Amino acid sequence: MSSCCTPEGTCSTNAGESTTATAVVDSTATVYRVSGMTCGHCKTAITKSVSALDGVLSVDVDVDGGLVTVTTAGDPDDAAITVAVDDAGYELTGRV
Repeated sequence: MSSCCTPEGTCSTNAGESTTATAVVDSTATVYRVSGMTCGHCKTAITKSVSALDGVLSVDVDVDGGLVTVTTAGDPDDAAITVAVDDAGYELTGRV
């Protein structure tokens, strides 16, 4: 296995290697109360529906607590998230 670091502790990169830049995005986590969730299917349906929205970075569903945490790039679009939850068959009752 080769390393870019020398035994002296300095690092270098090979000119032939490609590098990948990763953009850091300001994100916002918003917690919503959702009614009607009872099982893993509910979690999957809401995750799929809300994740499809533009700007959504992640969705975490707590079925037992009735909570959905949506992490977005920038401010969340509450109206679009409400529609997505409704389309999945559940009711978003507001922010926590």
